[in-house]
Amino acid sequence: MKRYVVNLLLALGTIFSIVTMGCVAPQGNCWNCQSCAGGSCGYPAATAPALPADTAPRLGPTTTNYTPPTVTTAASEEPVVRFQSPDAYDSAGLPGGDLYRRGPMPVSGQLAQNTAPTYPSYGQPNYAPQPSAYGTQPAAPPTYSTAPQPYTPQPYAPPSGTPSTFASQPGYSPPPAVYPGAGNPAIDNFGTPPLPPPPAGTFEVPPAGAPNAISNPSGGSGGWFGPSYPLWQPPSNIAPTAEEIQGTPTPLDIVVQEARTGRFMFGVGVNSDAGVTGQITVDERNFDIFGFPSSWDDFANGTAFRGRGQGFRLEAQPGDQVQRYLVSFTDPYFMDSNVSFSASAFYFDRNYYDYDESRYGGRLSWGYRLSPDLSVSGAVRAENVNVFDPRVLGVAELDNALGKHDLFSGKVTLTHDTRDLIFMPTEGHLIELSYEQVFGDFDYPRFEAEYSKYFLLRERPDGSGRHTLSFSSRAGFTGSQTPIFENYFAGGYSTLRGFSFRGASPIDNTVRVGGEFRWLNSVEYFFPLTADDMIKGTVFCDFGTVEQEIALNGDNFRVAPGFGLRVSVPALGPAPLALDFAFPVSDADGDDRQVFSFFVGATRQ
Repeated sequence: MKRYVVNLLLALGTIFSIVTMGCVAPQGNCWNCQSCAGGSCGYPAATAPALPADTAPRLGPTTTNYTPPTVTTAASEEPVVRFQSPDAYDSAGLPGGDLYRRGPMPVSGQLAQNTAPTYPSYGQPNYAPQPSAYGTQPAAPPTYSTAPQPYTPQPYAPPSGTPSTFASQPGYSPPPAVYPGAGNPAIDNFGTPPLPPPPAGTFEVPPAGAPNAISNPSGGSGGWFGPSYPLWQPPSNIAPTAEEIQGTPTPLDIVVQEARTGRFMFGVGVNSDAGVTGQITVDERNFDIFGFPSSWDDFANGTAFRGRGQGFRLEAQPGDQVQRYLVSFTDPYFMDSNVSFSASAFYFDRNYYDYDESRYGGRLSWGYRLSPDLSVSGAVRAENVNVFDPRVLGVAELDNALGKHDLFSGKVTLTHDTRDLIFMPTEGHLIELSYEQVFGDFDYPRFEAEYSKYFLLRERPDGSGRHTLSFSSRAGFTGSQTPIFENYFAGGYSTLRGFSFRGASPIDNTVRVGGEFRWLNSVEYFFPLTADDMIKGTVFCDFGTVEQEIALNGDNFRVAPGFGLRVSVPALGPAPLALDFAFPVSDADGDDRQVFSFFVGATRQ
């Protein structure tokens, strides 16, 4: 800012001298003495020595007998050089530094050194010679005896007390004329003259793999992105390096408040498979099994048994046909490792059409994620199963299962899951393979495979309104000693729509005994019906079979196309309301058809 003020004062002083003295140069530097009668500048007329023969006057017309005045400077008065750059950074080749060579601006009492003379450039197509107070303006631009050559800047050398003039330098020639008609294409086309190229050797190309640093780490005069070039400006998208950021560090106080991790939920649900059920759930996602309270205040402020990122869930689901009670604990980083661990205990009671069943037991499982999408898990379970109150007697499979039985098993599962959502995914796939060996009162192996694929067909530009085509297939095999309560069944909204719950399963003497082989498939197309995606439509076709033995029987193959609605109500929970209508076109003898199937649930927190 100070430099701008000084330059402004110098410009105003020059204008003042022109107006008041009638002279184009400050006192002692009148360059048009032949047109002056003398006395206005304090010097007699025509007393200045001549300029070099190849140099035209800086101001005023060319005259035949022109000689510039003699300028002397005391040896003790070192003239001060003001650089033309408005900004001074440092001496590393940036504007205003020691290596910034565009030539100095003369101070009062001195002529410019190492600076080529220039001529007026009016830059207008109707250029005409301007009137001059010192004589007639020449009708044509000056001519030179030699062809114009590109100007090569020379290092600036401060004056040492001798008169500063345009000293002859090797290879120096005046620059080309810069007004129209002089043969310069850039000016004849009334455009802006192109900038000169940067001086050679001042722009360094970064090596391959070099960091995006503004300054040259080698300490050279030019940086990789900051050459020693007068008109260069740092790119706005390159951040300065840590070494270039200066300032006083500002201390910050960061206050973090933990989000709500616990939930208390209650709700009610009804579906065509399980009737009416209630739900009461306590869920904590930041549990600490060893976070024992030290006082009653820990219970009041919510810090008891919290803080390690573990999971705890207590669930009760009473109902008219199904009851389930569950307590579970999960640790995603078991013993500070990348292995997850879960433990659960449960009680289950179900009233089937042919018999009643109750179970209680526990389960332990460990899991390890091989990649973001691939995981492997192992589990062991132990449970007691009680089958009672049969509808009929005389069916071998049902009679053998009556009473209480102990089961133990080990299971290994491999899962590859790329789905974007758990409920109603729109893209990705799920592949799951599992093998389980059961022993106890019954010994049998069990192998299951599941594959689901979701294709995103179209969507709105904002990502909503997704149309999804899905395909799913499930296959399962179990051993010949499998009891009736572990057999496969089909029928209902979660297996084969168009049939009642377990209504598409093998029958023995009017008893649904299930089978040892299952293969169920579904093709479904989802599409939005409202702009907010709250209501979606679906058309589908379920097909597959359940066989008493491991075989495919065409007479028992079921096919049921249909359509339905999915209604997403956030206040009722994450699972959408499902209303489906299916119409079996192929079934087996004894199947129980059911056109309408549904699931409705409501959960509050």
